[in-house]
Amino acid sequence: MKFLLIMQVNPAVLEALTEAERDSIMAGHEDFMKAIRDSGEFIATQALADPANSVTVRGTGAVPAVTDGPFLEAKEFMGGYYMVDVDSKERAVELAQQIPDAKFSGLAIEVRPIMFEAGFDM
Repeated sequence: MKFLLIMQVNPAVLEALTEAERDSIMAGHEDFMKAIRDSGEFIATQALADPANSVTVRGTGAVPAVTDGPFLEAKEFMGGYYMVDVDSKERAVELAQQIPDAKFSGLAIEVRPIMFEAGFDM
């Protein structure tokens, strides 16, 4: 079963962390990636730019509208993800709990099953 472990980022929370806490998150991601590669559960990971760098194309009729960012009022955004192939949802949740961001109040990991995929050479 394939899942996305989606890291929900809140810039205010990250800014409030100490440098040592931010460093621990980065080191923790390196350790996490090594562990899931070694276990054979790793497929891919991507880190995404801040939403201030994005635009959204919305259906509004014949010509879709283009607006800044995903949701201007949002405090959290998708900061990146891990794609994993695991035996169960429970294992996906167990892995999500190991992502270092999950240890800090105000940050979260969403566990979402993948229903369809294309473009990955598996």
